[in-house]
Amino acid sequence: MRTVVLSPFFLKFKMTDKQDKSYENRLHPEDQARVDEFIRRGVNSVERKPFRPLRLLLILVGIVLGLSIFSQYLAHWAGIY
Repeated sequence: MRTVVLSPFFLKFKMTDKQDKSYENRLHPEDQARVDEFIRRGVNSVERKPFRPLRLLLILVGIVLGLSIFSQYLAHWAGIY
């Protein structure tokens, strides 16, 4: 069985909530307001159709099937198969 022992070196640098400021906003309020306004513009808030994975699967199966039939035709035409 292995035992993990932490040295005091690692314990000395443990961050507290007072030191960790990564969750705070780094922008000034007026800059944050400009960013929020830009995000709300039409370019960034485009309404999109819902993703339909079954439709994508059917399209892919159709393409693969079509290419397979075409390759079989080419092989038959060239006299290989």
